[in-house]
Amino acid sequence: MKRELNNLPAPVSRIAVAVYNFEDQTGAFEPAEQIQNLSKAVTQGGASLLIRSLQEAGSGSWFTVVERESLNNLLKERQLVREMRQRYLGETTITAEDLPPLLLAGVLMEGGIIGFDSNTMTGGAGARLLGIGASTQYRQDTVTIYLRAVSVKSGEVLANVVTHKTVVSTLLRADTFRFISFDDILEAEAGITRNEPRNFAVQQAIDKAVLSLIAKGARKGLWSFADQAQGQTFLDQYALENGLDAETRQFAGRQTGISLATNSIRGANVH
Repeated sequence: MKRELNNLPAPVSRIAVAVYNFEDQTGAFEPAEQIQNLSKAVTQGGASLLIRSLQEAGSGSWFTVVERESLNNLLKERQLVREMRQRYLGETTITAEDLPPLLLAGVLMEGGIIGFDSNTMTGGAGARLLGIGASTQYRQDTVTIYLRAVSVKSGEVLANVVTHKTVVSTLLRADTFRFISFDDILEAEAGITRNEPRNFAVQQAIDKAVLSLIAKGARKGLWSFADQAQGQTFLDQYALENGLDAETRQFAGRQTGISLATNSIRGANVH
């Protein structure tokens, strides 16, 4: 999924987006048997993972991500710059060249981790012959991500997607039980367990959500590809993988929703 996200065709122009938070909305705790476990089932750093995915889309060509998660820290640091320049340089006013205004975002990326379902599928198999046996077991959990793009200018939800990623845990075990003499018994057991990291699963689900949001926005004409032929090939492949019909594969060949991101107070707005 990461490779597909990085290899996205470039857009006509980069889109300035902001991520305030991307929280775990499940409230689920780590699955445990017979004991109480207060550890959260999924990562609490969803916003950081989403920012990473947005910055990697199209090898960095799609989004300009502005800092909003720690906005208070950013504003405090800028205030320190003003105070230090006034105190030590004697400046009574701070010009835009000394401290440029913050870049504004035209789109908010909202949503969160809305589902964590454990033991959605379990199973196993085993066999034993003459006291020697082997068995395997597996368990499958599912992480669900919701992502939406919201217009800063109008508050309209421009597009939204829901994606899922499975988390697989497997156990492989072998054992033997046999008599090596009249009154001596040999008993041995070995096993290995493999648990797919949940953070990796959440990252893949977020990558897929960003990819799906770009495809959905392109079909709605919110943004467009610089190379329309490459863009149409991407949309055709995406539609084929997701079972969409031929009509929904088409997209508007013009950019109607998002304006250019600039480094001024005017910023990027949604029209």
